[in-house]
Parts: sequence; structure tokens; C-alpha cells
Amino acid sequence: MKKSIKHSVFKTAMLSLGLGLTFSASFAQQKKPNIILILVDDLGFSDTGPYGANEIQTPNLNELAQSGLKLKEFYNNSICAPTRASVLTGQYQHKAGVGYFNVNLGLPAYQGFLNKESLTLAEVLRNGGYSTLMSGKWHVGDDQDQWPNQRGFDKFFGFIGGASNYYEIGDQQNPTVPLIKNNKPLYLEPGKYLTDEITNNALEFITDQDKEKKPFFLYLAFNAPHWPLQALPADIEKYKETYKIGWDSLRKQRYENAIKAGVISPDQKIAQHDEQVKPWNKLSYDEQQYWQLRQAVFAAMIDHVDQGIGKIRSKLKELKKDDNTLIIFISDNGAQGGNNLRLYTQRTTETVGAPGSYEVQNSNWSQTGNSPLRNYKATPYEGGISAPFIAWFPGKIKAGTIKKGTGHIIDLAPTFYELAGVKYPVEFNGTKINPLAGQSLLPLLTGNANEVQRKEPLGWERGGNKAIRNGKWKLVSIAASGGKYELYDIEADRAENNNLAALHPEIVEKLKSEYNEWARKNDVVDYELLKPKPTTPVIRSGQNQGSGARLN
Repeated sequence: MKKSIKHSVFKTAMLSLGLGLTFSASFAQQKKPNIILILVDDLGFSDTGPYGANEIQTPNLNELAQSGLKLKEFYNNSICAPTRASVLTGQYQHKAGVGYFNVNLGLPAYQGFLNKESLTLAEVLRNGGYSTLMSGKWHVGDDQDQWPNQRGFDKFFGFIGGASNYYEIGDQQNPTVPLIKNNKPLYLEPGKYLTDEITNNALEFITDQDKEKKPFFLYLAFNAPHWPLQALPADIEKYKETYKIGWDSLRKQRYENAIKAGVISPDQKIAQHDEQVKPWNKLSYDEQQYWQLRQAVFAAMIDHVDQGIGKIRSKLKELKKDDNTLIIFISDNGAQGGNNLRLYTQRTTETVGAPGSYEVQNSNWSQTGNSPLRNYKATPYEGGISAPFIAWFPGKIKAGTIKKGTGHIIDLAPTFYELAGVKYPVEFNGTKINPLAGQSLLPLLTGNANEVQRKEPLGWERGGNKAIRNGKWKLVSIAASGGKYELYDIEADRAENNNLAALHPEIVEKLKSEYNEWARKNDVVDYELLKPKPTTPVIRSGQNQGSGARLN
């Protein structure tokens, strides 16, 4: 009783002095929360209901957003492996060893797998008393000593590389879905759908973990809706008539819906139409039928991920853990760009969506997926690096919250560590550890802050494409366009329609200097000195390289 009174007096004194209590201190007084990070693949900014895709059935994401928080601005690294490296470590991708992709370009910052100086979320949280679980796509280290179980995860199910078939069409000796479960190969039974198996293994891990009587961290890394476009027939059937409207009209609808949803300001314009996308009304009847089916499959893949999220939520409720679990939903990059793309090596005559088909999302529907933002995956334009961000935590995050944010994936690690009351080490197993690059999002999620107050600008580099953002200003340089600098006022023109570089040369020079300092700190090297030699192309000619058409 005396201890309780003492604590109350101390707390009152602190508040009267205007000092308050830190977020980590207040959370530390409670039972440590569970953390679920859901990462989807190649999902555009407006490809879910809470961000404008009212025609796609995402009731669980809708409910998480309505009962939680959405950010208008949340950034990634524009492409799969570099984003995953930053998500898992809280480092910019070069500092983590994945500056280009999961291939080795001969320097530590470009070795193609996570280095030992950059600890994973699983390594830090496990050291802080958490069970660490993962189901889905890895893509940050191909050799077995770089796999999830060797980088802090107690349990892992999924695949190691960058893409996978969703149905098994081989046999146990020659599988086409190369799965691993806790370091052992696993065969996907014919007829089973990979998105379901990612969900089911996550459910199994959560159920088994309940016996351990400690908090858990689950990294749920769906590969949907990444190519190949394959979905369950029942889900495809829901959308058979949905896309007769065509991509031109739908992208405008998505823009209007995003404004109504509060994630785009009413004074923002839609990005200029991609000149390489053929107008819908110029297509033949057969072409329209074909492209409608492709988008129906894409929508079905998103729909099925949402169904999986619903099963996770039901399991949390069954285990009575729903009131003490933070769920965050993001995408690794914007929607896939390029024109008339198909995989070279695995073309079939199968109908799109069926097992064995290998169709890829193209710029036409991806321009809609990223609406109202510009461009696609693999570029640092807003359409390439912007993702939906939904956070749900009952009693901690106010329902129906929408904030500007300007968050970044490097901010997830410090957020989780503060929330969990886990100390990030200076040294780990005899190795000096890279300090965290981001800032905790807890003031955004649970407090009154509207955006992250950064001490340094945000930077991007991948494959010679560069960008830096400081305040409202963003400087962009695209390798395929000769590296010329473009300047945008993101607050007034998030669609990046108006290049202001010629009007503000002094701001261009300032941001160039800040980019160079960011690059120096993060071991970024001129891509022209490192880029891999051309190999057998993965996709057909006709792709729009400047629009981020690389298929990874």
C-alpha cells in the first residue's frame, strides 16, 4: 500500500513539473504486448479499401483502419530485398548489406544478405524475452547460415528467394514451390494455395507459442499480390465483372476514394497519365476481356490475404490476446511497372490465374494501383516508395485516426523496441552493432504527434535511382533519364507533376549536398562502378525500365 502511494505521489509530481512519463515507461508498467508485422508484396498505394480500392473486398483491413490509424505518408525502399533488409534491421539497406538486391556486387554494403552488424527484429526481441515467429517470404540471404532460424527466429515457414509459384505443379523430387520449415525442405501438396499455407503456419505458430506464457513477435510476410498472378477460382469469380470500367476510369475513382478516405488531401492532383499506357477505349473487345481477367486475379489475391488476416484476428481473440497485440500492415513497394510483361523461362498457355500460369502485373493496372501517385516499383517517385500504413492496438491507438506521418520502414525497429521495453544493444556476440537509423513511431501511434520530427532528411538509392526528402522538398534523380535532378514540393504536389528544379537551384544544391552526406554515412557507392554485367533477360522486350519494370 505504501509503495502504491509513493508511486502515485511521484507520478503526480512528475506531471506537475510538466515532465510526464515516457511511452516506454508507461508501457513497461503493463504486460508486454504482442507484435504482428504484416508485409505484403507489390501492393500499390490505393490497392486496399482503406486507401481507395472500394471495389476490392478487404473487410479486415477496413476494420483495422477504422478501429486504428492510417498514415498518409509512409515510405519504403521501392523494391523487395532492400525494403526487407530495412524492415528487419532498422537500417538503411546499404548499411544492412543489401544495397542493391540479394546478389553480391563485391562490397560489404552490396553483399546481398544481412550483415552481422545489423541485428534483426527477431534477434533483439528474442533477447528481450519474446517468442519470434515468421511465415512467408525472406529474400535477404540465400545461404542456409543466412536463413530466418539463423537470424533470430524461433519458428519459420516460407520460401527463401524473391518469388514463388502459389500452387505446386511439380513433384517432391522437383518442387516448383521451394518451401522451408525450420531449416527443412517442405513439399506443398497439390491443390493447396501458398497464401493459405503462410496463414495456416502463422496460426500454428501462434497457437503453439501460447504454451510458452510470454509475448510473441510475428513477421507475417505474404508474397501476394506479387507475380505470378495466381488465385483461387472462387475469389477470381467475385471480380469477373468488376473491371469492365477499365484502368483510366478506375484510377480516377481510386483518387477520389483516397480523398474521401482521408489519405490524400483534397487539394492534391492526380499524377499525369503514363504515356506508355494505352487508353482503355482504344483496346479491342478481346483485349478488354483479357485485361479484365488479369485485374480480377490481382484483386482476388489481395482479397485472399485479407481473409488470412481475418483468421489471424480470430485466433488472437480465441487466445484472448487481441487486446494486447499491435498489428501493423504495410507493403514492400508500389505496384509493378512495365508493359506486356511475362516471364521468359516459364511461359505457358494456361489461363491467367490458374496453376502454371505466369502473368505479371503491368503499368496499365499498376497506374491505377498507385493512384494518385506517380510511377512504379523500383523508382523513388512517390508511386514506387509509398505504401499504405495501418496500425491497430486496442486501447492504445485511437480509433479512426489519420495522420500525415512521413514515416519510413527504418522507424519500425525503434518503435517495436520502445513498445516492448527491450534495449537495443551496442554489442552483440562480440560484434559492434550499427546504431538504429530511424525514430520511434509511438508518438504518432499513441500520442498527439502528427508526423515524425526528424533530425536528418530521408534518403533513397537503388540501382542508380536516387532521392532525398527534407521537409516538403524532395529531390529525385533517375538513372534511365540521365541522372538529371528533379525537385518537387511534396506538400503541394505529391503527384510530382511539377518539376521546380529550374525555379529553385539553391534548394537543388542544398539537397544534393544533403544526399551526398546521407550516401557517405550509409556506404552508398556510385552504381555505375558496381552494376552487374548484363545477363539473360528475365522479361520480354518492351518493358519500361525507367518506370521500374524490373521483375523482382
